[in-house]
Amino acid sequence: MVRYLIALVACLAALGLAACGDDGDGGATGEAKTLEPAQAQGASGDVTWCIGKDTSGAFTAAVEAFNKENPNLNADLLELPESADLQREQQVQRLRAESSECDVLGMDVIWTAEYAASGWLYDLTPVVEAHEAEFIPSTVDTVEYEGKKWALPFNANAGFLFYRTDEVPQPPSTWEDVYKEAQEKNGLVYQGERYEGLTVDFLELLYSAGGKVLSEDGETVEIDSPETREALEFIAKGIDDGAVTKAVTTYEEESSRRAFEAGNATFMRNWPYAYALGKESNIADDFAVVKFPGFGGNEGAGVVGGYNLGVSAFTDNPDGSLAFSEFLVTPEVQKEMFIKATLPATTTSVYNDPEVKKEIPFTTELLKAVEQAQARPVSPVYTEISQAIYDNVFEVLNGKQSPDQATSKMSSEIEDALARF
Repeated sequence: MVRYLIALVACLAALGLAACGDDGDGGATGEAKTLEPAQAQGASGDVTWCIGKDTSGAFTAAVEAFNKENPNLNADLLELPESADLQREQQVQRLRAESSECDVLGMDVIWTAEYAASGWLYDLTPVVEAHEAEFIPSTVDTVEYEGKKWALPFNANAGFLFYRTDEVPQPPSTWEDVYKEAQEKNGLVYQGERYEGLTVDFLELLYSAGGKVLSEDGETVEIDSPETREALEFIAKGIDDGAVTKAVTTYEEESSRRAFEAGNATFMRNWPYAYALGKESNIADDFAVVKFPGFGGNEGAGVVGGYNLGVSAFTDNPDGSLAFSEFLVTPEVQKEMFIKATLPATTTSVYNDPEVKKEIPFTTELLKAVEQAQARPVSPVYTEISQAIYDNVFEVLNGKQSPDQATSKMSSEIEDALARF
Protein backbone atom coordinates (compact mmCIF):
# COMPACT_ATOMS: atom_id res chain seq x y z
CA MET A 1 0.00 0.00 0.00
CA VAL A 2 2.72 2.46 0.93
CA ARG A 3 4.54 1.78 -2.35
CA TYR A 4 1.30 2.41 -4.23
CA LEU A 5 0.72 5.73 -2.48
CA ILE A 6 4.25 6.91 -3.24
CA ALA A 7 3.72 5.92 -6.88
CA LEU A 8 0.47 7.86 -6.90
CA VAL A 9 2.14 11.02 -5.72
CA ALA A 10 4.87 10.53 -8.29
CA CYS A 11 2.16 10.64 -10.93
CA LEU A 12 0.76 13.83 -9.45
CA ALA A 13 4.17 15.43 -9.40
CA ALA A 14 4.74 14.58 -13.05
CA LEU A 15 1.58 16.12 -14.43
CA GLY A 16 3.25 19.34 -15.40
CA LEU A 17 5.96 17.67 -17.48
CA ALA A 18 3.86 16.60 -20.45
CA ALA A 19 3.53 19.06 -23.31
CA CYS A 20 0.11 19.22 -24.88
CA GLY A 21 1.36 20.15 -28.31
CA ASP A 22 -0.77 21.43 -31.15
CA ASP A 23 -2.78 18.36 -32.02
CA GLY A 24 -6.18 19.93 -32.30
CA ASP A 25 -8.45 19.89 -35.30
CA GLY A 26 -10.91 22.76 -34.95
CA GLY A 27 -13.93 20.69 -35.95
CA ALA A 28 -12.97 17.49 -34.17
CA THR A 29 -15.44 17.76 -31.31
CA GLY A 30 -18.34 18.43 -33.66
CA GLU A 31 -17.53 15.36 -35.74
CA ALA A 32 -17.23 12.95 -32.80
CA LYS A 33 -19.39 9.85 -32.76
CA THR A 34 -21.74 9.46 -29.79
CA LEU A 35 -22.30 6.39 -27.65
CA GLU A 36 -25.74 5.75 -26.16
CA PRO A 37 -26.35 3.85 -22.90
CA ALA A 38 -28.28 1.09 -24.67
CA GLN A 39 -25.25 0.15 -26.76
CA ALA A 40 -23.61 -1.53 -23.77
CA GLN A 41 -26.42 -4.06 -23.55
CA GLY A 42 -25.51 -7.38 -25.11
CA ALA A 43 -22.00 -6.26 -26.04
CA SER A 44 -19.40 -8.91 -26.81
CA GLY A 45 -15.78 -9.22 -27.89
CA ASP A 46 -12.44 -7.99 -26.55
CA VAL A 47 -11.64 -4.75 -24.72
CA THR A 48 -8.22 -3.41 -23.71
CA TRP A 49 -7.91 -0.90 -20.87
CA CYS A 50 -4.81 1.33 -21.04
CA ILE A 51 -3.98 2.99 -17.73
CA GLY A 52 -1.03 3.52 -15.39
CA LYS A 53 0.80 0.67 -13.70
CA ASP A 54 -1.34 -1.49 -11.42
CA THR A 55 0.89 -1.27 -8.36
CA SER A 56 -1.90 -2.22 -5.94
CA GLY A 57 -3.53 -5.04 -7.93
CA ALA A 58 -6.88 -3.25 -7.88
CA PHE A 59 -7.06 -2.81 -11.66
CA THR A 60 -6.34 -6.48 -12.29
CA ALA A 61 -8.99 -7.49 -9.76
CA ALA A 62 -11.56 -5.28 -11.49
CA VAL A 63 -10.75 -6.79 -14.89
CA GLU A 64 -11.09 -10.32 -13.50
CA ALA A 65 -14.42 -9.47 -11.85
CA PHE A 66 -15.73 -7.99 -15.10
CA ASN A 67 -14.74 -11.03 -17.14
CA LYS A 68 -16.39 -13.34 -14.63
CA GLU A 69 -19.66 -11.42 -14.76
CA ASN A 70 -19.61 -10.93 -18.55
CA PRO A 71 -18.82 -14.22 -20.31
CA ASN A 72 -19.38 -12.70 -23.76
CA LEU A 73 -16.75 -10.02 -23.14
CA ASN A 74 -13.06 -10.28 -22.39
CA ALA A 75 -11.23 -7.31 -20.89
CA ASP A 76 -7.44 -7.06 -20.73
CA LEU A 77 -5.28 -4.60 -18.81
CA LEU A 78 -2.45 -2.87 -20.65
CA GLU A 79 -0.29 -1.27 -18.00
CA LEU A 80 1.40 2.01 -18.83
CA PRO A 81 4.25 3.57 -16.81
CA GLU A 82 3.69 4.96 -13.32
CA SER A 83 4.37 8.60 -14.22
CA ALA A 84 1.51 10.56 -15.73
CA ASP A 85 3.61 12.26 -18.41
CA LEU A 86 4.78 8.88 -19.77
CA GLN A 87 1.24 7.51 -19.64
CA ARG A 88 0.02 10.42 -21.74
CA GLU A 89 2.97 10.12 -24.12
CA GLN A 90 2.26 6.44 -24.82
CA GLN A 91 -1.47 7.01 -25.24
CA VAL A 92 -0.91 9.95 -27.58
CA GLN A 93 1.50 7.94 -29.74
CA ARG A 94 -1.21 5.33 -30.29
CA LEU A 95 -3.97 7.89 -30.82
CA ARG A 96 -2.01 9.88 -33.39
CA ALA A 97 -1.43 6.62 -35.26
CA GLU A 98 -5.18 5.87 -34.99
CA SER A 99 -4.29 2.59 -33.33
CA SER A 100 -7.10 0.40 -32.02
CA GLU A 101 -4.85 -1.14 -29.36
CA CYS A 102 -6.32 0.92 -26.51
CA ASP A 103 -10.11 0.74 -26.30
CA VAL A 104 -10.63 2.38 -22.89
CA LEU A 105 -8.27 5.17 -21.89
CA GLY A 106 -7.39 5.94 -18.28
CA MET A 107 -6.99 9.72 -18.57
CA ASP A 108 -5.79 12.26 -16.06
CA VAL A 109 -8.53 14.83 -15.54
CA ILE A 110 -6.46 17.54 -17.25
CA TRP A 111 -6.27 15.65 -20.56
CA THR A 112 -9.98 15.79 -21.40
CA ALA A 113 -9.96 18.91 -23.57
CA GLU A 114 -6.81 17.96 -25.48
CA TYR A 115 -8.09 14.49 -26.33
CA ALA A 116 -11.57 15.72 -27.26
CA ALA A 117 -10.30 18.62 -29.39
CA SER A 118 -7.97 16.24 -31.22
CA GLY A 119 -10.86 13.94 -32.19
CA TRP A 120 -9.57 11.03 -30.13
CA LEU A 121 -12.69 10.28 -28.04
CA TYR A 122 -16.28 9.16 -28.39
CA ASP A 123 -18.85 11.63 -27.10
CA LEU A 124 -20.28 10.04 -23.93
CA THR A 125 -22.76 12.80 -23.08
CA PRO A 126 -25.86 10.55 -22.99
CA VAL A 127 -24.02 7.94 -20.91
CA VAL A 128 -22.69 10.42 -18.34
CA GLU A 129 -26.08 12.08 -18.06
CA ALA A 130 -27.70 8.71 -17.37
CA HIS A 131 -25.37 8.28 -14.37
CA GLU A 132 -24.91 11.93 -13.41
CA ALA A 133 -26.97 11.79 -10.21
CA GLU A 134 -24.59 9.10 -8.90
CA PHE A 135 -21.43 11.18 -9.31
CA ILE A 136 -20.00 13.94 -7.13
CA PRO A 137 -20.76 17.05 -9.26
CA SER A 138 -17.19 18.36 -9.25
CA THR A 139 -15.97 15.14 -10.88
CA VAL A 140 -18.41 15.57 -13.76
CA ASP A 141 -16.94 19.01 -14.43
CA THR A 142 -13.64 17.33 -15.32
CA VAL A 143 -15.14 15.40 -18.26
CA GLU A 144 -16.79 18.40 -19.93
CA TYR A 145 -15.50 20.30 -22.95
CA GLU A 146 -17.41 22.50 -25.40
CA GLY A 147 -20.76 21.52 -23.93
CA LYS A 148 -20.23 17.76 -24.19
CA LYS A 149 -19.07 15.04 -21.80
CA TRP A 150 -16.19 12.93 -23.01
CA ALA A 151 -15.50 10.38 -20.27
CA LEU A 152 -16.85 8.71 -17.15
CA PRO A 153 -15.40 9.98 -13.84
CA PHE A 154 -13.35 7.06 -12.50
CA ASN A 155 -11.51 8.24 -9.40
CA ALA A 156 -11.25 11.58 -7.64
CA ASN A 157 -8.73 13.48 -5.58
CA ALA A 158 -8.70 16.77 -3.67
CA GLY A 159 -6.30 18.38 -1.25
CA PHE A 160 -6.56 18.67 2.53
CA LEU A 161 -5.31 21.05 5.17
CA PHE A 162 -3.33 18.92 7.62
CA TYR A 163 -2.78 20.33 11.11
CA ARG A 164 -1.03 19.28 14.30
CA THR A 165 -3.69 18.66 16.93
CA ASP A 166 -1.07 18.94 19.68
CA GLU A 167 -0.19 22.47 18.55
CA VAL A 168 -3.54 24.01 17.62
CA PRO A 169 -6.83 23.24 19.43
CA GLN A 170 -8.93 23.45 16.28
CA PRO A 171 -8.30 24.16 12.59
CA PRO A 172 -8.56 27.81 11.48
CA SER A 173 -11.56 28.68 9.32
CA THR A 174 -9.68 31.03 6.96
CA TRP A 175 -6.35 30.94 5.15
CA GLU A 176 -5.59 34.27 6.79
CA ASP A 177 -5.83 32.63 10.21
CA VAL A 178 -3.83 29.61 9.03
CA TYR A 179 -0.95 31.89 8.09
CA LYS A 180 -1.28 33.90 11.30
CA GLU A 181 -1.12 30.77 13.47
CA ALA A 182 1.64 29.34 11.30
CA GLN A 183 3.72 32.45 11.97
CA GLU A 184 3.11 32.16 15.70
CA LYS A 185 3.74 28.41 15.84
CA ASN A 186 5.80 26.19 13.56
CA GLY A 187 4.87 27.26 10.06
CA LEU A 188 3.03 25.96 6.99
CA VAL A 189 4.41 23.78 4.22
CA TYR A 190 2.99 23.19 0.74
CA GLN A 191 4.18 22.39 -2.78
CA GLY A 192 6.15 25.47 -3.86
CA GLU A 193 8.55 23.98 -6.42
CA ARG A 194 8.27 25.09 -10.08
CA TYR A 195 5.85 22.37 -11.31
CA GLU A 196 2.19 21.37 -11.57
CA GLY A 197 1.80 21.08 -7.80
CA LEU A 198 2.39 24.81 -7.41
CA THR A 199 -0.27 25.56 -10.02
CA VAL A 200 -2.76 23.48 -8.05
CA ASP A 201 -1.85 25.09 -4.73
CA PHE A 202 -2.18 28.57 -6.22
CA LEU A 203 -5.50 27.82 -7.92
CA GLU A 204 -6.95 26.63 -4.61
CA LEU A 205 -6.32 30.10 -3.22
CA LEU A 206 -7.32 31.94 -6.40
CA TYR A 207 -10.62 30.05 -6.68
CA SER A 208 -11.41 30.80 -3.06
CA ALA A 209 -10.70 34.48 -3.71
CA GLY A 210 -13.28 34.38 -6.51
CA GLY A 211 -10.73 34.52 -9.32
CA LYS A 212 -10.61 32.64 -12.62
CA VAL A 213 -8.04 31.70 -15.22
CA LEU A 214 -10.25 31.48 -18.31
CA SER A 215 -13.79 32.46 -19.23
CA GLU A 216 -16.50 29.81 -19.13
CA ASP A 217 -16.04 29.06 -22.85
CA GLY A 218 -12.27 28.76 -22.38
CA GLU A 219 -11.54 31.38 -25.05
CA THR A 220 -10.77 34.48 -22.98
CA VAL A 221 -7.99 34.88 -20.41
CA GLU A 222 -9.34 36.26 -17.13
CA ILE A 223 -6.40 35.74 -14.80
CA ASP A 224 -5.28 39.39 -14.97
CA SER A 225 -7.49 40.38 -12.05
CA PRO A 226 -7.46 41.90 -8.56
CA GLU A 227 -8.08 38.39 -7.15
CA THR A 228 -4.88 37.08 -8.73
CA ARG A 229 -2.84 39.97 -7.36
CA GLU A 230 -4.41 39.50 -3.93
CA ALA A 231 -3.53 35.81 -3.84
CA LEU A 232 0.04 36.45 -5.01
CA GLU A 233 0.56 39.21 -2.48
CA PHE A 234 -0.76 36.94 0.25
CA ILE A 235 1.59 34.03 -0.44
CA ALA A 236 4.56 36.33 -0.94
CA LYS A 237 3.90 37.93 2.44
CA GLY A 238 3.65 34.47 3.98
CA ILE A 239 7.27 33.78 3.09
CA ASP A 240 8.44 37.30 4.00
CA ASP A 241 6.94 37.18 7.51
CA GLY A 242 8.07 33.63 8.26
CA ALA A 243 4.70 31.87 8.23
CA VAL A 244 6.09 29.74 5.41
CA THR A 245 9.71 28.66 5.20
CA LYS A 246 11.61 29.79 2.10
CA ALA A 247 12.55 26.12 1.65
CA VAL A 248 8.98 25.51 0.47
CA THR A 249 10.12 26.66 -2.99
CA THR A 250 11.99 23.35 -3.22
CA TYR A 251 9.11 21.21 -1.93
CA GLU A 252 6.90 18.80 -3.84
CA GLU A 253 4.39 16.41 -2.23
CA GLU A 254 6.85 14.04 -0.64
CA SER A 255 9.23 16.69 0.70
CA SER A 256 6.27 18.53 2.22
CA ARG A 257 5.08 15.32 3.85
CA ARG A 258 8.47 14.51 5.27
CA ALA A 259 8.84 18.00 6.74
CA PHE A 260 5.42 17.76 8.39
CA GLU A 261 6.04 14.28 9.78
CA ALA A 262 9.44 15.37 11.09
CA GLY A 263 7.75 18.02 13.23
CA ASN A 264 8.92 20.95 11.10
CA ALA A 265 5.48 22.44 10.45
CA THR A 266 2.17 23.00 12.23
CA PHE A 267 0.18 22.99 8.98
CA MET A 268 0.52 21.27 5.61
CA ARG A 269 -1.35 21.39 2.34
CA ASN A 270 -1.23 17.94 0.70
CA TRP A 271 -3.24 15.15 -0.94
CA PRO A 272 -5.14 12.40 0.92
CA TYR A 273 -2.39 9.84 0.34
CA ALA A 274 -0.34 11.66 3.02
CA TYR A 275 -2.95 10.81 5.64
CA ALA A 276 -2.38 7.06 5.42
CA LEU A 277 1.39 7.50 5.49
CA GLY A 278 1.16 9.97 8.36
CA LYS A 279 -0.69 7.41 10.43
CA GLU A 280 2.36 5.17 10.10
CA SER A 281 4.72 7.93 11.28
CA ASN A 282 5.88 9.32 14.62
CA ILE A 283 3.04 11.89 14.60
CA ALA A 284 0.32 9.32 13.96
CA ASP A 285 -1.79 10.45 16.93
CA ASP A 286 -1.01 14.15 16.64
CA PHE A 287 -2.59 15.35 13.40
CA ALA A 288 -5.94 15.60 11.64
CA VAL A 289 -7.26 16.84 8.29
CA VAL A 290 -10.01 19.21 7.16
CA LYS A 291 -11.22 20.62 3.88
CA PHE A 292 -9.69 23.92 2.84
CA PRO A 293 -10.59 27.09 4.73
CA GLY A 294 -11.93 30.24 3.08
CA PHE A 295 -10.00 33.22 1.79
CA GLY A 296 -10.88 36.88 1.37
CA GLY A 297 -14.27 36.43 2.98
CA ASN A 298 -15.24 33.62 0.59
CA GLU A 299 -15.76 29.88 1.00
CA GLY A 300 -12.84 27.52 0.66
CA ALA A 301 -12.06 25.94 -2.70
CA GLY A 302 -10.06 22.95 -3.85
CA VAL A 303 -8.91 21.57 -7.20
CA VAL A 304 -10.14 18.23 -8.52
CA GLY A 305 -7.58 15.56 -9.30
CA GLY A 306 -7.99 11.97 -10.42
CA TYR A 307 -8.57 9.91 -13.55
CA ASN A 308 -11.45 9.46 -15.99
CA LEU A 309 -12.37 6.74 -18.50
CA GLY A 310 -12.58 7.71 -22.15
CA VAL A 311 -13.52 5.47 -25.09
CA SER A 312 -11.00 5.78 -27.91
CA ALA A 313 -12.41 7.00 -31.21
CA PHE A 314 -10.36 4.26 -32.87
CA THR A 315 -11.65 1.29 -30.89
CA ASP A 316 -12.92 -1.73 -32.80
CA ASN A 317 -15.39 -2.45 -30.00
CA PRO A 318 -17.14 0.73 -28.80
CA ASP A 319 -20.08 -1.18 -27.30
CA GLY A 320 -17.84 -3.47 -25.26
CA SER A 321 -15.69 -0.51 -24.24
CA LEU A 322 -18.76 1.26 -22.92
CA ALA A 323 -19.92 -1.82 -21.00
CA PHE A 324 -16.51 -2.14 -19.35
CA SER A 325 -16.28 1.57 -18.51
CA GLU A 326 -19.73 1.54 -16.91
CA PHE A 327 -18.74 -1.51 -14.86
CA LEU A 328 -15.73 0.35 -13.46
CA VAL A 329 -17.90 3.16 -12.07
CA THR A 330 -20.46 0.94 -10.33
CA PRO A 331 -20.53 1.44 -6.53
CA GLU A 332 -19.26 -2.09 -5.94
CA VAL A 333 -16.12 -1.62 -8.04
CA GLN A 334 -15.59 1.93 -6.81
CA LYS A 335 -15.72 0.62 -3.24
CA GLU A 336 -13.08 -2.02 -3.93
CA MET A 337 -10.83 0.55 -5.62
CA PHE A 338 -11.25 2.88 -2.64
CA ILE A 339 -10.40 0.25 -0.03
CA LYS A 340 -7.74 -1.70 -1.92
CA ALA A 341 -5.90 1.16 -3.66
CA THR A 342 -7.01 4.30 -1.78
CA LEU A 343 -8.44 5.63 -5.05
CA PRO A 344 -11.18 8.04 -3.90
CA ALA A 345 -14.54 7.19 -5.46
CA THR A 346 -16.43 9.44 -7.84
CA THR A 347 -19.79 7.96 -6.76
CA THR A 348 -21.23 9.67 -3.69
CA SER A 349 -22.86 6.58 -2.18
CA VAL A 350 -19.51 4.86 -1.63
CA TYR A 351 -18.49 7.45 0.97
CA ASN A 352 -21.43 6.38 3.16
CA ASP A 353 -20.56 2.68 3.05
CA PRO A 354 -19.80 1.41 6.61
CA GLU A 355 -16.88 -0.74 5.46
CA VAL A 356 -15.30 2.17 3.59
CA LYS A 357 -15.67 4.40 6.65
CA LYS A 358 -14.04 1.78 8.81
CA GLU A 359 -11.10 1.20 6.47
CA ILE A 360 -10.58 4.87 5.55
CA PRO A 361 -11.19 7.03 8.65
CA PHE A 362 -10.98 10.36 6.79
CA THR A 363 -13.78 9.46 4.35
CA THR A 364 -16.18 12.16 5.56
CA GLU A 365 -13.58 14.91 5.25
CA LEU A 366 -12.47 13.60 1.86
CA LEU A 367 -16.00 13.79 0.47
CA LYS A 368 -16.24 17.40 1.66
CA ALA A 369 -12.89 18.16 0.03
CA VAL A 370 -13.92 16.67 -3.32
CA GLU A 371 -17.29 18.42 -3.18
CA GLN A 372 -15.68 21.84 -2.65
CA ALA A 373 -13.11 21.28 -5.40
CA GLN A 374 -13.21 22.81 -8.87
CA ALA A 375 -11.72 21.74 -12.18
CA ARG A 376 -8.49 23.18 -13.49
CA PRO A 377 -8.82 25.35 -16.63
CA VAL A 378 -10.39 23.24 -19.37
CA SER A 379 -8.30 23.77 -22.48
CA PRO A 380 -6.42 21.71 -25.08
CA VAL A 381 -3.32 23.72 -24.10
CA TYR A 382 -3.73 23.21 -20.35
CA THR A 383 -0.10 22.21 -19.81
CA GLU A 384 1.12 25.51 -21.29
CA ILE A 385 -1.41 27.38 -19.15
CA SER A 386 -0.18 25.58 -16.07
CA GLN A 387 3.44 26.36 -16.87
CA ALA A 388 2.62 30.04 -17.25
CA ILE A 389 1.04 29.94 -13.79
CA TYR A 390 3.67 27.98 -11.89
CA ASP A 391 6.61 29.77 -13.52
CA ASN A 392 5.33 33.19 -12.47
CA VAL A 393 4.06 32.18 -9.04
CA PHE A 394 7.48 30.63 -8.40
CA GLU A 395 9.16 33.92 -9.30
CA VAL A 396 6.95 35.76 -6.82
CA LEU A 397 7.75 33.29 -4.04
CA ASN A 398 11.44 33.85 -4.70
CA GLY A 399 11.13 37.63 -4.76
CA LYS A 400 12.14 37.91 -8.42
CA GLN A 401 8.84 39.38 -9.62
CA SER A 402 6.21 41.54 -8.00
CA PRO A 403 2.63 40.22 -7.87
CA ASP A 404 1.65 42.84 -10.44
CA GLN A 405 4.44 41.84 -12.84
CA ALA A 406 3.68 38.15 -12.43
CA THR A 407 -0.04 38.64 -13.04
CA SER A 408 0.55 40.54 -16.28
CA LYS A 409 3.19 38.09 -17.49
CA MET A 410 1.18 34.93 -16.83
CA SER A 411 -1.85 36.48 -18.53
CA SER A 412 0.23 37.31 -21.61
CA GLU A 413 1.76 33.84 -21.75
CA ILE A 414 -1.64 32.15 -21.47
CA GLU A 415 -2.99 34.36 -24.26
CA ASP A 416 -0.05 33.30 -26.45
CA ALA A 417 -0.78 29.62 -25.68
CA LEU A 418 -4.45 29.96 -26.66
CA ALA A 419 -3.48 31.79 -29.86
CA ARG A 420 -1.15 28.97 -30.90
CA PHE A 421 -3.82 26.28 -30.68
